[in-house]
Amino acid sequence: MGEKVAAGQYDLSDRQRYRDKLRQCLTGLERLLVEERFDRPKNLMGLEIELNLTGSDGMPKMLNAQVLERIASRDFQTELAMFNLEVNIAPHRLSGSVFDRLAEELRTSLAYADRKAGELDAGIMMIGILPTLDRDDLVSSNLSDVDRYALLNDQIVAARGEDFALDIDGVERLTCTSKSIAPEAACTSVQLHLQVTPDRFADVWNAAQAVAAAQIAVGANSPFLFGRELWRESRPPLFQQSTDTRPPELQAQGVRPRTWFGERWISSAYDLFEENLRYYPALLPICDDEDPLEVIAAGGVPTLAELVLHNGTVYRWNRPVYGIADGVPHLRVENRVLPAGPTITDVIANAAFYYGMVRALSAESRPVWTRLPFEAAAANFDAACKHGIDARFTWPRRGRHGGTVEVDAVTLVREELLPLAEAGLEAWGVEPADRDLYLGVIEERCRRRVNGASWQAATFHRALEGGLSRDAALAATTRRYCELMHKGEPVHTWPVGLPEPVPLG
Repeated sequence: MGEKVAAGQYDLSDRQRYRDKLRQCLTGLERLLVEERFDRPKNLMGLEIELNLTGSDGMPKMLNAQVLERIASRDFQTELAMFNLEVNIAPHRLSGSVFDRLAEELRTSLAYADRKAGELDAGIMMIGILPTLDRDDLVSSNLSDVDRYALLNDQIVAARGEDFALDIDGVERLTCTSKSIAPEAACTSVQLHLQVTPDRFADVWNAAQAVAAAQIAVGANSPFLFGRELWRESRPPLFQQSTDTRPPELQAQGVRPRTWFGERWISSAYDLFEENLRYYPALLPICDDEDPLEVIAAGGVPTLAELVLHNGTVYRWNRPVYGIADGVPHLRVENRVLPAGPTITDVIANAAFYYGMVRALSAESRPVWTRLPFEAAAANFDAACKHGIDARFTWPRRGRHGGTVEVDAVTLVREELLPLAEAGLEAWGVEPADRDLYLGVIEERCRRRVNGASWQAATFHRALEGGLSRDAALAATTRRYCELMHKGEPVHTWPVGLPEPVPLG
């Protein structure tokens, strides 16, 4: 969805032509796979982080166009709403001290962006959902002034045909409606990309699906929305409901939502692209003039523009990506599970944990997805979103006896997944010091049962007990979070509660 999209109206012939082009693109992808035209292994990873703009009071600031003008870097882009930005870090090879280099690049980039935002009395904040957002902030008039967002909103609203219903039942319950997709903008995430060869794609994607719940358990950072305490990671239900093109009748029929975990393990990247065409009507039926099959027949590399655009409007938590670099096509797994923040160290620790796990799990002789029902992986994901670091999972039993057992998330991470991540990072060739530093952050979160969500909730309740109103407690929690985020120490070290006021005199 990062490509420029011109606003316009579409008629019936546009949708039919787009469907035909999608089928051509899918055939083209299949031929590229059969002819083994994809890039050789390069062990490349990439990172994107969605950010919030806030004032010194912790409230959102609708200033992204002005801040981007001052930043003047192609590394930073607009996101859905005017209080959102996104930073993109160039691809890196997964080896050596890659995570320390990533952390340093992020510190430099975000410090620069924060200084530029400061010229407009705003600041950069990394958090899954900004606790101070109000329903009046998430309206269509606050969408970024970019054609593609207006067009996407119009098409999803038209497909829905009625207001979007938000109903999230967590610690408290939130029910409300929206006339636009603007509530989606509350969800700010980290996207981890991994370039993989076609023969490794299915194993990596399956591994990523299997560990998505563990990622959320240790990384949850989105417990509040519109003044309510909901799930420990409230982004997934919010994202699904705020982009749901299905009225209740289609939901009752079992029509799949555009934001979803999936329903089966796969054997090829082709499976996912084909499902996207089979299950989801086009939202943006924009065609270009390329004939992908002619391009392939002539020995060229097709852009598969329609397939790429359509793929960008299906919001899988692990998304397949087709791209071209230096004239050669490649495939990536885009992991969209994690919320942003709390600190750069936490973000990099989450990345190290993920890349290590998928490397080790995708190479196992008896892969976890052959021993874990897909329905259990999906249920684990929901449990992690609801309960965060206190979740319990279903997981394959160790040893030869087979079957599954119930296990605490922290026990699974500490006893099984962290050792796998360590072995995976070693296989990537990551320096031991780099590996141990960032996996140590995950270990400490588990040992102390602390992540961003648990810190936010605990600090909020401490503020309520101290006599603050709900709104004041959320704002104070947000300001304290921002202060500690900028200090940079990982979240498991953060003291719970607000700082004591300094006595006068």
